[in-house]
Amino acid sequence: MTTSFEIEENVKLAPLTTLGVGGTARRFANVTSEEELAAALRAAGENSLSVFILGGGSNIVVADAGFDGLVIKVSICGIHEAGSDGSRIVLSVGAGEEWDGFVAYAVERGLAGVECLSGIPGLVGGTPVQNVGAYGQEVSETIVSVSCLDRTSGAMVELSNEECGFGYRKSIFNSDERDRYVVTRVNFRLTVNGDPKLAYRELIEIFSGRTPSIVEVREAVLSIRRSKSMVIDPDDPNSRSAGSFFKNPLVTAEKFGELEAAFGEIPKYPAANGWVKVPAAWLIENAGFSKGFAMNRVGISTKHSLAIINKGGAGSADIVELKDLIRSAVNSKFGIQLEPEPIFVGF
Repeated sequence: MTTSFEIEENVKLAPLTTLGVGGTARRFANVTSEEELAAALRAAGENSLSVFILGGGSNIVVADAGFDGLVIKVSICGIHEAGSDGSRIVLSVGAGEEWDGFVAYAVERGLAGVECLSGIPGLVGGTPVQNVGAYGQEVSETIVSVSCLDRTSGAMVELSNEECGFGYRKSIFNSDERDRYVVTRVNFRLTVNGDPKLAYRELIEIFSGRTPSIVEVREAVLSIRRSKSMVIDPDDPNSRSAGSFFKNPLVTAEKFGELEAAFGEIPKYPAANGWVKVPAAWLIENAGFSKGFAMNRVGISTKHSLAIINKGGAGSADIVELKDLIRSAVNSKFGIQLEPEPIFVGF
């Protein structure tokens, strides 16, 4: 296949992110195939340019100084069936497909497994990187394998679910092998006419003991997310964010006991291997940062204390200042270091 793509200069990155901050990319390429991706990476190597792989821009904070290298936006699209055993179907999905568009595609066809992940912004290729999850469901539950370009060898590889090393908001793509692989397609095994997953308290309460359809669960999740301004809406200033800015921290049972002894009853979620997951939103609010907190051009969403928002005209320095202030206050009061979810680019 012949490749045809343009490497542009000094492209503004802020409009390509949901947070709307950041400077320019020294070089920028939009690639629509694995061949174009490989060619763009070769061009970066030949010109000694550092590389950042851009997806939907929903989980990044770009430095005000921009990125002094080549930003490659992966726009590889397409959804096709890659296997079926009658009760389950494997769909191979291009990394450049809109995530919520894929969820809608699956739900409309009666395929269960991703319905609780409705409304999450961004592209399919970003979901295995963070092991994206919400409302009791994670993408690792249905991912069979991930097709990638290995930047070390230049070859295309397919990594199994196990090889991806999935954990809570974690995979080899953002830890052990960070920057080695570029996701090009993700393969999901979904259940034909399956029941939805009901593990999240709000969803369980909404359906009051009955088993809803996956269509009903998708609609309920979208309604909940809209109520928290967690669905991108140009008319909603609260949605000018990177989504949940902090991970829910995991603490030992002993540490959690110490916290409850000092502060009373604290909400929690069970986690693997005896760990306890503490809601970051609760920690933030009880460290003095309520919904609607404002500081110059940035603030906290009036509907969700986990979302740092650009109130208009903010720079990445403003975002980082508020992020550091929140982390310091939570650590000072509770002895817990909150970890940001977004990727910081160009810092």
